[in-house]
Amino acid sequence: MNKLPKKPRNEKMYEAILSLQNVDECIRFFDDLCTVTELMAMEQRFQVAMCLNQGMIYNDILAETGASSATISRVNRSLQYGKDGYAIVFDRLKEQEQ
Repeated sequence: MNKLPKKPRNEKMYEAILSLQNVDECIRFFDDLCTVTELMAMEQRFQVAMCLNQGMIYNDILAETGASSATISRVNRSLQYGKDGYAIVFDRLKEQEQ
């Protein structure tokens, strides 16, 4: 259980992200906002989530992404018990492909 008081979200940052109009703008914003290590970690977690969503098993995900079993497990927990953020994105990406 997290014992730290919950800080309010900076909604302006999320509004800023929603204002971006294409992938290039998004990449440029996140390059300015995050360190290389932070970006690599987020990109890896998203790649793991896509693999899990496709039904891949841990060993195959580990081989494809290089993610640790702890990272794969954490992402899997988010997919199973999170706030459905991944599901929203995956559904929208699927709609865009059609």
